[in-house]
Amino acid sequence: MLLKSALVLAGVARSLAAAVPQSSYEYPRPLVSSKPLQDLVTTEGLWGNLVKLDGIAKANGGNRAFGFPGYAASVDYILSRTMNSSNFRTWTQDFPALFQHVDSISFKVDNASYTVIGLSYSPSTSAEGFTAPLVLGATGDVGCTNEGYADLDVADKIVLVQRGACPDGTTFAGRMKPAAAAGAMAVILYNNVETPVTAGTLSNPNPEEYVPTGFINLSDGEALGARIEAGEEVTAYFQQTQTVETRITQNIFTETIDGDAENVIMLGGHLDSVVAGAGINDDGSGSSLVLEIKTALEKFRVKNKVRFAWWGAEENGLLGSKYYTANLNVSEANNILAYLNFDMVSRGYFGVFDGDGSTHGLVAPPGSDFIEKTFVDDLTKKGINVTAARFTGGSDYQSFFNIGKPVGGLHTGTGVEQDPCYHQACDTIENPNATTLTVNAKAAAHVLSILATRGTEFIPKNPVNATITSRGLVGREIQWTTDEHDRHLATCGNNI
Repeated sequence: MLLKSALVLAGVARSLAAAVPQSSYEYPRPLVSSKPLQDLVTTEGLWGNLVKLDGIAKANGGNRAFGFPGYAASVDYILSRTMNSSNFRTWTQDFPALFQHVDSISFKVDNASYTVIGLSYSPSTSAEGFTAPLVLGATGDVGCTNEGYADLDVADKIVLVQRGACPDGTTFAGRMKPAAAAGAMAVILYNNVETPVTAGTLSNPNPEEYVPTGFINLSDGEALGARIEAGEEVTAYFQQTQTVETRITQNIFTETIDGDAENVIMLGGHLDSVVAGAGINDDGSGSSLVLEIKTALEKFRVKNKVRFAWWGAEENGLLGSKYYTANLNVSEANNILAYLNFDMVSRGYFGVFDGDGSTHGLVAPPGSDFIEKTFVDDLTKKGINVTAARFTGGSDYQSFFNIGKPVGGLHTGTGVEQDPCYHQACDTIENPNATTLTVNAKAAAHVLSILATRGTEFIPKNPVNATITSRGLVGREIQWTTDEHDRHLATCGNNI
């Protein structure tokens, strides 16, 4: 009887041992530290992810955008790299997002066709389109007001007006709505920078105040404007059909099984691209950085739980991260110690977000200053010249900042001098710089190693500064700073 019991116990012990991965059972993982973690983050691994994402785009119409097959394939790739780890728990979060696609569009003057982009959520014209006089709209600050059109005859005409900032924070809708209110049949906005137009949004459907709206290049808009100013009567043709519908998409999360669940360090980057291109710098680079650090962290233990996120529908208005934070309960939100964001980290300057506000004036929630200093100290010790990156609300840190969570991260710039392929078809595997990506990824690994082990020593536990409404957890409104030299950062994911 004793022998039988002993055999049973031995069998149970063997079964328990078999349930634990052999490497974990025989070789307990060490506590994460900076150099060993950095050593496991390699250029080969980082670049290999970019090659995969570029291949996914090439196989799916050239993009990895929300609502298109390339995004679903990108989700599958991240899951294939995260699901089978005994030291992590992985899941997806479905959420609804408003999908928009321009089915057809044409803008012609004198039978000459112009490059034109349909602004997201613009009303459609009829299938046949219409021909009408092309006239100039109001310029300057008054171009954002109904008063600016008091003396302009734009009724039943197509209005040509330059894109520009308005007090409501928009650069498209704020210029279109006064013309629409004055009776314009349609509005053609032309760019205020030389970058070729690829995308733009009116933020949300609004058929009561919107008219069909297109977006053309600066040079074309200036040339047409000069003809009108010279007294020429110009007639234009405009046609646009858009599909606008709600579709379900996903965020992806994976987190360490070990670590203090009441002090969670989050790292994230958005997985989607714009429709115009593969999005390998924006933001395949951040997605790859997050994935390789997660892969490296599998070899270590942590004191504070670490959660990695790949956000969906960022380019449609930061929708994935907004949905995530809005659907946290207060306890879950309070358990987040800090959030680190990585959006475009493979081409341009070495930018660290200005957590203490010493450069750009906007002070992030307490603890953000320590995150900034830790990044800066690591990079400068490596001989890297650091640029203070501006918080503009234009990436997925926005919702965490809004609810009072310490935020930080890296960003390499969206200006033409940093990335001429920003939101362009040329943002392919030919665009990123492997050295820039590797330097940034190792810096992120260094900062994570400190936050995952000693974060509570340096980051104050900030209770959420938010209220619960019918929309979920809603944070305070932030007066974001802007920078014309890095103009796209202010609107990446929210190009309004």
